[in-house]
Amino acid sequence: MKKIFLYCVAVALVAYAGYKFWERYISEQELVIISTTDLHSDINNFARLATAVELCRDTVETLLVDSGDRWTGNAYVDMATEPRRPIIDMMNSLGYDIATLGNHEWDAGHPFLGYINTSVAKFDMVCANCQSDTISFPQPDAYKILRRKGKKIGFVGAVNNYDNGHPSGKAESYVGLRFDDPKQAAKRYGEQLRAECDLLVLLSHIGDDVDRELAAQSDCYDLILCGHTHNKLDTLIRKTQLGQSGSGSKRVGVSRITIKGCKVKALDYQIVELASYEEDAQMKQWIERIYDNEVLNRPIGRSEKIMDKVGIAAWETTAMKSHFGVDVAFYHYGGIRFDEMPSQDISSGMIFGVEPFSSKLYTMVMTGAQIERMILAKYNDRENMRESHRLDIFSTEPYTIHVGESGDALSVEFKNLQKDAEYTVAMGDYMFNNYKDIECRDLQRTDVLLTDVLMNHLAENSPIDFSNTPIQEIKR
Repeated sequence: MKKIFLYCVAVALVAYAGYKFWERYISEQELVIISTTDLHSDINNFARLATAVELCRDTVETLLVDSGDRWTGNAYVDMATEPRRPIIDMMNSLGYDIATLGNHEWDAGHPFLGYINTSVAKFDMVCANCQSDTISFPQPDAYKILRRKGKKIGFVGAVNNYDNGHPSGKAESYVGLRFDDPKQAAKRYGEQLRAECDLLVLLSHIGDDVDRELAAQSDCYDLILCGHTHNKLDTLIRKTQLGQSGSGSKRVGVSRITIKGCKVKALDYQIVELASYEEDAQMKQWIERIYDNEVLNRPIGRSEKIMDKVGIAAWETTAMKSHFGVDVAFYHYGGIRFDEMPSQDISSGMIFGVEPFSSKLYTMVMTGAQIERMILAKYNDRENMRESHRLDIFSTEPYTIHVGESGDALSVEFKNLQKDAEYTVAMGDYMFNNYKDIECRDLQRTDVLLTDVLMNHLAENSPIDFSNTPIQEIKR
């Protein structure tokens, strides 16, 4: 009897080993990767995302992944009772498998992010080019290899470091951290893991321009899921598929993959709009509870028109100029997070959404020549090319940037400022601390928040009326 039992066990073990061998090296398996990026606390379509994910999981092996910047952009999430927590709780509920870190993950400081990564998020976090020397932010894994139906799917993560050697944001958020070159780190780990994985994916918050460079130089990745630049992208470079679904939660990337044995047989990427999916009832109720916030919903004032980014900039700089009584005020393009105000009735929630960074304002004295050098330095910036060679600095002062044949700016023509005269100036802390060639005297680092300035200005001047026609221009 014992011999029969041992024989049966041996047969079962051989059969199991044979099945595992077949599953790993012979079988053909289908896999879908649903990807999001740059959500920025946009939970508005999570009820539809929940339905889409569930339908997919019912039919095929599914992984849900994210390429960074999960928060900063929606006051109802970012300023919740537990700030930023709702977006992570919802991602846990949706069953995200893995994510990388975007630059805005550090907006609340790395101790907070370390807590979220280790104690709240139930999905894996990978970032190959972040090195931590602080116990408040445990070192993230460079990569993870997930197994699905016998197949080995490798995920490497990377974040940009093009803002003075760290991801975009305030320098104090990154004290104790070091960020290696993301492209080199992604390439190094990709080459290391290539032979070990059946499918190799880069979750990139580097920027699709650099992702294109990586794909053109190396075939180590089957799929790069791009982030940071908020673009929509579906392209094949050599043997690597690149995909990016824009930003927010209106759409997702869907990668359909067939793996036969240990090799990718087919890989198709497409951007899928979520508008056609039904809303999951429980997730919808959860979202409604988050938006049921009397303080953030209460209108402070009204605009005569729906303002686009130019109109919002005109309002912000005018409010700053009025508050401090200065001659001229500046604010930067990237600090304005709405492409347009969603309504003419403006609530505090909208104001915190359009300016979610708790920006403090500085005042100083600059000459017209110093202002010109600041504008030229930003336009001709070689270190942060994504923010250069464009109108990046909004102002209450009309000006024209004159550009030469090389594409670089040569001079700035002001309507009202003289190069040899001095002017009182106001600008945000991010701009002052990160932009180059800013020279001044009588610098005052105030504790005044831009959001407070905007709320006061709106309350005192409602209805406001700012033009969406730019007063700054480029001439070639």
